[in-house]
Amino acid sequence: MNLIDLEKKYFLPVFKRNPVVLVKGKGQYLWDEQGKRYLDFFSGLGVNLFGHGHPKIVKTVEKQSRNLIHTCNLYYTKPQILLAKKLIELSFPGKVFFSNSGAEANECAIKLARKYGEVAKSEEQRAKRYEIIVFEDSFHGRTLATLTATGQKKFHQGFEPLVPGFKYAKFNDLDSVKRLVGPKTGAIMVELIQGEGGVIVAKKEFIQGLKKIAQKYDLLLIFDEIQTGLGRTGKIFAYEHYGVEPDILTLAKGLAGGLPLGTTITNQKIANVFAYGDHGSTFGGNLVACSASLEVLKLLNPKLLSQVREVGKYFHQNLKNLQKKYSFIKEVRGIGLMLALELDFPGAKIVSACLEKGLLVNCTQEKVVRFLPPLIINKKDVDQAMTILEQVFKKI
Repeated sequence: MNLIDLEKKYFLPVFKRNPVVLVKGKGQYLWDEQGKRYLDFFSGLGVNLFGHGHPKIVKTVEKQSRNLIHTCNLYYTKPQILLAKKLIELSFPGKVFFSNSGAEANECAIKLARKYGEVAKSEEQRAKRYEIIVFEDSFHGRTLATLTATGQKKFHQGFEPLVPGFKYAKFNDLDSVKRLVGPKTGAIMVELIQGEGGVIVAKKEFIQGLKKIAQKYDLLLIFDEIQTGLGRTGKIFAYEHYGVEPDILTLAKGLAGGLPLGTTITNQKIANVFAYGDHGSTFGGNLVACSASLEVLKLLNPKLLSQVREVGKYFHQNLKNLQKKYSFIKEVRGIGLMLALELDFPGAKIVSACLEKGLLVNCTQEKVVRFLPPLIINKKDVDQAMTILEQVFKKI
């Protein structure tokens, strides 16, 4: 029995996998068990920021694994504390909590918002501001709370009743947000680019308007940068494009170079909202993952970010040129190396055809072909990807 058949026998059927078994990676390339090479323009759903087998990350992981893999969070450890310090230096003054994934990072943010929203009006009366405004077509995770925060009904089906306390506004529509603000509202949670929603970019005036609403009503502003953070858009954090700092920032995906690590960063206003025992994680802030993350943050230097912006613009222009040739390409969207083509037909066959020709891409929202290549790609890699896309589109 081959591996694909074994997977069908023993694995819960929750992933619609591509029919390929990947066994090796180096840089921007992957190889399957037959030795076929693929140009990876999806990077493990945006996780492998520096491609596969980056020597500095591998060396760091090996060294920390030999020294100490796990203790638990009842003891102090150097990599975790140094990483917390570095993240605060890169973002804004505040404090950090480490978890294992983006969903967990967002769960922490939701709990922080609820705890902050419990305001004592008097000894006799307490008002809980537990509602969080989220957005249609958003995606925040697969746990029950983050699933509810996700503004896509297809993910909700079969898991009702959902967690109460979430209101859905329209993305890039400030009026729809204002209509939802009430006495129970405690926070606004938003992605700066809706990745699973189809790579929809937030308008600058929209994000700046959200900040004003948050300030007016003393709401927390939460930025989910699970997919957009850590250089993906050509800045360390996507919020730098908007000139707006959140009260809470969540990160994961590329944070530890392929190892599971999430983080929730709070500003000073809510840095002490949690007390001992209010939150925790057995594996959150694992020593190996934190050590890898410190190396990732070193590699995210100004030169690399400049390259992401330059190559991203080159890729974007090539996609625009492709759009001019083919009327079925409705729109080109994205920033940096988070880009997409919206088609007027289902994109699954494009993904399959690219896979056959040695290019890994992804389809979301049925008709959106999404590109999340490693940040280390160059213009030659873009040219190679465009050659394959051209070959595929010519056959449509």
